[in-house]
Amino acid sequence: MWSYADVADVLRDGLAAQAEEYDVQQAVYGLDALDEVALHPVLAQSLESGGYGVFREQRYPADRPRRRGSEGQRCDLVLTPDGRPLAQPEADQTLFEPADAAAADDALWMEVKVVHQFTPRGPNARYSGQLLATVQQDAARLSSDEGILHAAVLLVLFARDGRVAEHDLGIWYDRALAKGVPVGSPARRWIDLNDRCGNALCSVALCPVGRR
Repeated sequence: MWSYADVADVLRDGLAAQAEEYDVQQAVYGLDALDEVALHPVLAQSLESGGYGVFREQRYPADRPRRRGSEGQRCDLVLTPDGRPLAQPEADQTLFEPADAAAADDALWMEVKVVHQFTPRGPNARYSGQLLATVQQDAARLSSDEGILHAAVLLVLFARDGRVAEHDLGIWYDRALAKGVPVGSPARRWIDLNDRCGNALCSVALCPVGRR
């Protein structure tokens, strides 16, 4: 049902368009100045333009039975095919649930991590830790939820050049496998950036996550 290569293409195109807009505006800071929270709307809009249904901050299936909506862990982005709505527990088998609503196990559950080698303030001192630890935690969480059939970690990496990005992504992937994190080979895409603070490349790596 899900082509990770197609999703990666859509994300690359959306991020490239946003980067070009900063260039046209001759902005002091570019795409790589956005932190993870600021980049989420850009990613969501890109995916919506690609024809997917996009739902932000959705509770994990394991936490959906909880009565209070504020309880439980949440997933950054949940995609549905063909722009369909996402089925909600409170509307299950009621007149309020759309007939074409996609079930949780039909959706693609995606955790997003944005890592910068350089920030507008200089080299990122937390670069290695953010890349090697935090992303693996997200993959482990996705893989342990029995209600999720399709899952991925989206790693947006801003780096000095392609050599650094390729090397560091390779280390991340090898260490994830060594720790038993069930990640598949990532769909990788590259976006050249005008170097404003040290990053001349944006790497998009969409890594499928399997079940433990």
